[in-house]
Amino acid sequence: MTPFDWTAGYPTVRMPIFGRNVVATSHALAAQAGLRMIWQGGNAVDAAIATAAAKTITEPCSNGLGSDAFCILWDGTRLHGLNASGGAPAAWSPDYFRTKYGAEAERPPCRGWDSVTVPGAVAAWVALSERFGRLPFADLLEPAIAIAERGYLAPIVVQQKWAAAARIQEITRQPGFAETFLPYGRAPHVGERVTLPGIARALRAIGRTKGRAFYEGEIAEAVARHAAAHGGAMTVGDLAAFRPEWVTPTQLEYRGHTVHEIPPNGQGIAAQIALGILQNFDLAALPPDGAEAQHLQIEAMKLAFADTYRYVADPRAMDVTPETMLDPAYLAGRARLIDRQRAQVFGAGNPVRGGTIYLTTADESGMMVSFIQSNFMGFGSGVVVPEWGLSLQNRGYGFSLDPASPNLVAPGKRPFHTIIPGFLTKDGAPVMSFGVMGGNMQPQGHVQTLVRMLDYAQNPQAACDAPRWRFNTGLEINAESTMPAATRQGLVDRGHQVATLEDSYQDFGAGQFIWRMGDPATEGYVAASDPRRDGQAVV
Repeated sequence: MTPFDWTAGYPTVRMPIFGRNVVATSHALAAQAGLRMIWQGGNAVDAAIATAAAKTITEPCSNGLGSDAFCILWDGTRLHGLNASGGAPAAWSPDYFRTKYGAEAERPPCRGWDSVTVPGAVAAWVALSERFGRLPFADLLEPAIAIAERGYLAPIVVQQKWAAAARIQEITRQPGFAETFLPYGRAPHVGERVTLPGIARALRAIGRTKGRAFYEGEIAEAVARHAAAHGGAMTVGDLAAFRPEWVTPTQLEYRGHTVHEIPPNGQGIAAQIALGILQNFDLAALPPDGAEAQHLQIEAMKLAFADTYRYVADPRAMDVTPETMLDPAYLAGRARLIDRQRAQVFGAGNPVRGGTIYLTTADESGMMVSFIQSNFMGFGSGVVVPEWGLSLQNRGYGFSLDPASPNLVAPGKRPFHTIIPGFLTKDGAPVMSFGVMGGNMQPQGHVQTLVRMLDYAQNPQAACDAPRWRFNTGLEINAESTMPAATRQGLVDRGHQVATLEDSYQDFGAGQFIWRMGDPATEGYVAASDPRRDGQAVV
């Protein structure tokens, strides 16, 4: 291996790129896989599926074939939403977990088979292809298969997260993990070749059967056998019963634009609540990187999370509707709770009275896709069905065992989800497909980047590059070291407990943005890709 210092580098400014067909994601090979589909006569949906499949190979520390997924897409005429998050196995109940983990257990475990809900990502690929794709489904998986079999060199940021996971025994001791993802008895080093032949084999079966092998056939049977052998409850029946759901995105008006998110059980509504609160302040009159503008956004985000964590669940179990939570009068009342000079800790209001990957694609016909898939906590449950390279998410950890919680676990119920694709329109026309991955950083990233673009007219790449903060709990926030010192001090003076961090990967998310510049066939799009990851936007 070449003896480079992979940590040496300098602050850089990425340039926005322009084109009529665009793919943006957090690994270059995956972005190129999607663009290849467009060159072969496919559309933005074909590109999104090829990119998503390649991401299971190039960033396994964030997603895999056992992930869930959400999508918002503009088909050239109107907007569609797809919820491909799976439900709890039929055997799951509060008694199931308390019998296994004790009467004092508050939620399912965060690793192992008892954290795994039905994976939805593969079903999302199939549903999108059947409804909107042009190319044969199996063809869309060929670039990922080639990458998995020929191998690729471990990139810098992915390697950091992979190595971090390899130090967590709770992950590495899970069945199948080490033999699949510790090929050298450890995580690969930067620049070492990675091959994942099991995933290639699974992708071939998925492509050949249009996903049936995964949910009804040989892969489903292997999953059920693995679960039974290691104390899990997942069955072929649980997998076969799953169907992704076409949904109408929620919407909120902000600065003359409409912000669209997938409705609950996801947390996209948190971004909309925060923006609806900020609508009551003249942010444009404040310096974009000053303490006051950042303080208002942080406080709005706190209020949004307070309501989101109290009310958002599988919509069948929610006490209130998303429309009620987004009522302008209610949000104006929440805005009045903000003190412009003092940080506060907020509780939920009462609206009744009033370790993820993201990708986006767009083509010259006008189709735009905002797509996200995730294992949740890095490698997710840590469980891997080794003969298929199938790593499984741990979304079951989003359930509660509290009978008063709207997220109380139940058979077939969807858990609270963090992953959120975003979309922006104006007067009913498409403007931007976008997303910022990274746990509860996702709605915070949506808010911060949209404020920069819509309040301050910063271009998408500048809005993406700008320093970010992250709210944690109470008065605690993290700030990137690139945030001006005077701004950080101004936040401290207002009572925020600010910890400055260098590790952008873990704490500040990563975004991809495609903004429509006019007629897609002539003016095309401008795209941005986050420098906090290994990826790029390609045209």
